[in-house]
Amino acid sequence: MSKPALQPIQLSDAEIRAVYGQGEEAVVTLVKTLLSQIEALSEQVNQLSVRVETLEGQAQKNSRNSSKPPSGDGFAKKPPKSLREKSGKPSGGQIDHPGSTLEWREQVDAVERHCVGSCLGCGASLSEVAATEVLSRQVFDIPPLSLKVTEHQAEIKDCPHCGSQTLASFPASVSNRVQYGPRLKGMLVYLLEAQLLPSGRTCEVLNDLLGVQVSEGTLYNSLAQCHGQLEAIEETIQAQVARSPVVHFDETGLRIKGQLWWLHVACTSGLTYYFVHPKRGQLAMQAMDILPDYGGKAVHDGWKSYGAYLCEHFLCNAHHLRELQFVLEHHAQTWAYQMSLLLVTILAQVNRAKAAGKLALEAEQCQAFEARYAEIIEQGIAANPLPEPMPDAPKKRGRPQHPPPLNLL
Repeated sequence: MSKPALQPIQLSDAEIRAVYGQGEEAVVTLVKTLLSQIEALSEQVNQLSVRVETLEGQAQKNSRNSSKPPSGDGFAKKPPKSLREKSGKPSGGQIDHPGSTLEWREQVDAVERHCVGSCLGCGASLSEVAATEVLSRQVFDIPPLSLKVTEHQAEIKDCPHCGSQTLASFPASVSNRVQYGPRLKGMLVYLLEAQLLPSGRTCEVLNDLLGVQVSEGTLYNSLAQCHGQLEAIEETIQAQVARSPVVHFDETGLRIKGQLWWLHVACTSGLTYYFVHPKRGQLAMQAMDILPDYGGKAVHDGWKSYGAYLCEHFLCNAHHLRELQFVLEHHAQTWAYQMSLLLVTILAQVNRAKAAGKLALEAEQCQAFEARYAEIIEQGIAANPLPEPMPDAPKKRGRPQHPPPLNLL
């Protein structure tokens, strides 16, 4: 509950003169009372200023300058601004780039011969005249799409020797009288999960392209079947990620049956493990079963729940770049741009070193980067001095409130 606003003391000229007429002590008491109220009002103004700045900052945060998802940007979002270092190269295809285009094939699926029937000069028939030359052009296209129906027939035979009846086995995937095959089910899963089409749109695509009316129940049954077949692979990915020396962790909200759930991810350069849970914090991380026994380097955004685990922790520079962008846009502090530039430069140097087959940067490079990093941190601290505490201000619980840029430092 907010405190009631302080009401300023209002005195008329006659009341002030009346106090003056009461002598020196009355005047001193009045001045002290006024100074005390000025101090209280100043404290209230400072608190409100911090509150206004915080609310303005929240209103100006988006997916480019914070950890907010793009879905929260709304229709007024600005065009994306890349945080990558400019290469100096012109846009478009580069010289010596291999590119991607159609290539002539020696083996084709079909040949259509276009014959000369008559002479363009005199009109004589040329149907029996051999061609002196043939010009060729190739067209790459897809065949007409249609549903192929295969009927499986299992024989039943009576043994002439013992009279026993034997039934041939159907393939394991053919379990019903009529059913969809694995290729069509695979297409359903691909459209739903890889192309992220809604279920209704997926059914519409199948109907438009193949003339197949698939129910949403078939979609979900196909997903469940695919999930069951991939369960062993999922467990293998989880185990390999848990043994990796460096793992990146993150979490984002998503809706499941109208409720807020959380999609947790743990990934390396070659593996990605997803885990869905109704909670965001440590309860979900325990159920995900990677961090509890992980002994490598965990890279994340600094969410407090990660700190409960004993592995080495590293903060994600992709999050730093977005937060630095916010400090630059909202607080107009140039040190944030300098830090962003330094982080992007370090990344570029690391990538160049990897491309050259090196395992680490040169010691001189590391020292130069560390010195520049410390210099920019000092600039940021200098740009965000903590306010001097009021001498008689009452003590407050918890840590003193810092300006948002100082929290990043």
